[in-house]
Amino acid sequence: MSLKLLSLMLCVFGITTGEFVIAGILPDVAGDLDVSIPAAGLLVTAYAIGMILGGPVMTALTARYPRKPLIVALLAVVVVGNLASALAPVYSVLFVARVVTALVTATFFANAIVIAASTAPEGKQASTVSKLVFGMNLSMMLGAPIGTFIGNHFGWRATFGTITVVCLVGLLLVLPLVPAVESATSGGSAVAELRVFRDRSVQLAILITAVANMGLLMVFTYFAPLLTDVTGFAEGAVAVLLLVYGVGAAVGNFTGGWLSDRALMPSQIGLLGLLTAGLVVMWAVSGSTVASAVMVFVIGALGFSVIPGMQTRVLTTASSAPTLAIAVNASAYQIAAALAGWIGGRIIDGPGLRPVYLAAAAVTVLGILLSCYAWYRDRATAGTGMEGQTTETSPA
Repeated sequence: MSLKLLSLMLCVFGITTGEFVIAGILPDVAGDLDVSIPAAGLLVTAYAIGMILGGPVMTALTARYPRKPLIVALLAVVVVGNLASALAPVYSVLFVARVVTALVTATFFANAIVIAASTAPEGKQASTVSKLVFGMNLSMMLGAPIGTFIGNHFGWRATFGTITVVCLVGLLLVLPLVPAVESATSGGSAVAELRVFRDRSVQLAILITAVANMGLLMVFTYFAPLLTDVTGFAEGAVAVLLLVYGVGAAVGNFTGGWLSDRALMPSQIGLLGLLTAGLVVMWAVSGSTVASAVMVFVIGALGFSVIPGMQTRVLTTASSAPTLAIAVNASAYQIAAALAGWIGGRIIDGPGLRPVYLAAAAVTVLGILLSCYAWYRDRATAGTGMEGQTTETSPA
């Protein structure tokens, strides 16, 4: 693997760890800043909203700028945002710092993938991009557990301080190692780029990504209190369980990609069905530490198994604006995170923590229904197109 790719992977790893680690240190943040767990959970929502708004708009507005200076500037904002999070004296400052960091995150990911793909050897673009995206899996397997361990032993501020250092190192490596790459868009305006969102197929792909992932993200947002307060794990065990979840996510990511290459929509529907069942099982066995530990791996694997197929569908439907395709997918995923944090908090304030599992399963069922509709729509469109082709060629 080239040093260029490793430097970009380190940046992805650091940025994504900053997003995911909040699930493991949520109780510490809430206690130190004297806010409730649902209020602390809104930090996840704030980050998600920042990515939702910042991703498509900033990616479109910066599509014609040279990639390397752009990602350096974006990384600088990430470093400052995580440092401000570490030093935040009150909840409101931390909230704003998370939003500012999130505004540039999706745009960085989109441009980093453009750089990786455009500088890869001929015929190896896809494998190069997959290695870059693996930095996100590493943040699940290593970043979030290590960040949680640091938070539990040295305080949550030390977690964000460590993330700041990782992102700064990534920035310093990008400067000499990443080559200059021109913008991916040679013409057209930002408004023209954003018109891709008017396409009905793109809208449906975004909706599926948001709804189908919302249940899993609802559980993940409140992962720490679910495992400690409901199942009875010690606080120190959360970091280990996040590692188990991350390993499952990596396994599911590769398996789901393999299945999606062979049957995109059928595999997506089937995997979402298994995820729904897994969430119900997690609710049923939540009183057992052994069974819950096993299900943490299973839920991680099933939850991430659907992501490659959803990415493929978004990239396909948004092919008229490929620069925005990745940002579209990230925004859809963050829509799910934003709603998941809010809905989960309302459930906790009402019936309590444990029903979050059942609510997550119910939302995932909606994702299955939308996927079935999209598959039916695709088949109907294909059939209409085939009939039209037959009609045109039959006179000949």
